[in-house]
Amino acid sequence: MMPRENMASLIQKIARQARATFKNCGSSALGDGNKVFLENHVKLRNLLSEIRAEDLNITPRKVDSTPVSVPQSPPVTYMHICETDAFSMGVFLLKNGSSIPLHDHPGMHGMLKVLYGKVRITCFDKLEDGPATGGGVEVKFNPPLLPYQRDSVSSSFLRSVGEYTKDNSPCVLTPQRDNLHQINAVDGPAAFLDILAPPYDPDDGRDCHYYQVLEPASSSAESGEQQQQQQHTWLLEIPQPADFWCGGEPYPGPRVSL
Repeated sequence: MMPRENMASLIQKIARQARATFKNCGSSALGDGNKVFLENHVKLRNLLSEIRAEDLNITPRKVDSTPVSVPQSPPVTYMHICETDAFSMGVFLLKNGSSIPLHDHPGMHGMLKVLYGKVRITCFDKLEDGPATGGGVEVKFNPPLLPYQRDSVSSSFLRSVGEYTKDNSPCVLTPQRDNLHQINAVDGPAAFLDILAPPYDPDDGRDCHYYQVLEPASSSAESGEQQQQQQHTWLLEIPQPADFWCGGEPYPGPRVSL
């Protein structure tokens, strides 16, 4: 399918707007109280809402019968489009039944726009409770944590669970809200355009961390209180899951220059 008329420049417009929006990513002035940032952020979201798979010369994939665990067949692949000090942009492609595990974006903003298929995005916010204690009482989990794991537990809040298709507006994350999320392909392959600002950079404190949701051990007497606090969760920082890795493939769409 050919790109829509005049759409060859849409990804270029998105890239330029992303650069304008996030050009001061390292500044403490960037955020919800910054009028210029908010205006640019809205412009970027509006542009991103227009993008379609055909604008990037991407054809929706069919269901792949190859198991996602086969080493030569990564469950997720990435098409790099562009990257500056302010932001990175590319396309993630998920096979049927695959997912990008729960992970964070330290100090980063992000936007995600589905190009085809359907994804389920589960978002969490970290809380400031510190280690795994509740009201000064040590929280127990099922299965029990190993001693060295307790320092890797953080309190969090299940912010939202939503399903997105190409007809939905972009999913937006900020350094404070929806910053941790898991992305699952639903009912077939899926792809989405992804913008992160600033890009991951371990040397600057922006490394990707993976997490596992813990199940607190509870007694029947506690069940009523827990039902009222279902949104509160505990997360354990873990190594990158062994069954997840991301391969690369060429980006076939219009060239972006900045």
